[in-house]
Amino acid sequence: MAIIRIEKLRKEFKEVVAVNDLTLDFEDSKITCLLGPSGCGKTTLLRMIAGLEKMTSGNIYFNDIKINDLPPRKRNVGMVFQYPVVYRGIDVYHNIELPLLKEGLSSKERKKRIYDVAEMVGIENSLKKNINQLDNATKQFVAVAREIARQPEILLFDEPITNVDANSKLQFKHAFKELTKQLKQTIIYVTHDQTEAMSFADKIALMNDGKIIQYDSPRKLYNEPETTFGGWFLGNPGMNFITQPCQKEDGQFKIKSDQFARTVILKKRRNIKGKVKIGIRPEYIKVSNEKLPYGIKSEIKRKSITIGGQYLLTIQRGDIIVKAKIPHKKGLGLSKNIWVEFPLDRITVFDNGNRIKEKLQYRE
Repeated sequence: MAIIRIEKLRKEFKEVVAVNDLTLDFEDSKITCLLGPSGCGKTTLLRMIAGLEKMTSGNIYFNDIKINDLPPRKRNVGMVFQYPVVYRGIDVYHNIELPLLKEGLSSKERKKRIYDVAEMVGIENSLKKNINQLDNATKQFVAVAREIARQPEILLFDEPITNVDANSKLQFKHAFKELTKQLKQTIIYVTHDQTEAMSFADKIALMNDGKIIQYDSPRKLYNEPETTFGGWFLGNPGMNFITQPCQKEDGQFKIKSDQFARTVILKKRRNIKGKVKIGIRPEYIKVSNEKLPYGIKSEIKRKSITIGGQYLLTIQRGDIIVKAKIPHKKGLGLSKNIWVEFPLDRITVFDNGNRIKEKLQYRE
């Protein structure tokens, strides 16, 4: 298959920098999700890889071959767009077959590929149906099947389920998971939906303002965000942030805060400019009616049920408000006044928006 390498890739639309000098390797035969908010440059990057958008500067390599000037038809890339691209007026079978006719395959080989991919994506019972009779979701499955049948080295997906109904989205997600277990292509999947990215990807490239903020496995991206943006963007809700003073004493940086009920020590040998941000995800906050060893007294301002029957709590102490997620059973018996603890191994400290990569210590 193919390793995709981009070097200092840049795209400008007049005064707007859509992709800002990106350098990255997309791994061979792996699924990489480009994740980020609308307008961050995901689709522009994908279109440059496909050859549908001309770069302002930089280079793109497939394996070790520079393909900057190669037209789309010669890049051996399959692409599925947000809206289904299908051939009107013919049946599903011939929709999938048309690109294969140019490849000189025998009728037998074409038929095998068509039936194989139709079964993969779950449209084997629709092969004889006219494309005009199908709903948008099924048409998108046809578009996916057609690109897979061509067996390109690279498959690109540009938010392929944005414009289908909720039930079809679930069907597509299930089919895509099963599909990717069988495929050996290098896949890049663009989405703004973190659930899709966390479910599908081997690696996630988190983007914002034309830059890649972090490139990691889904688990590491979630548990070890490199920036406050990563902590905020991932999660439902995202990470809680509390701004705290950080003072240097006896060669150590100390965060003194009653939010911890004790002092947290950083041994970083660099300057920290007065304040840091403490980050913790809602599901890692400990909550109890009983006194916790290093807990602080707080008040529940709001309690609601969220996905999976969990309780989402809005907790306040003074002028600080945080969100906590707890199991349904535990949430049933909580009183209004509770004890809250931030486990030290679940805290991330950010200086100027960037994670301080250091194990924290308590000073009693």
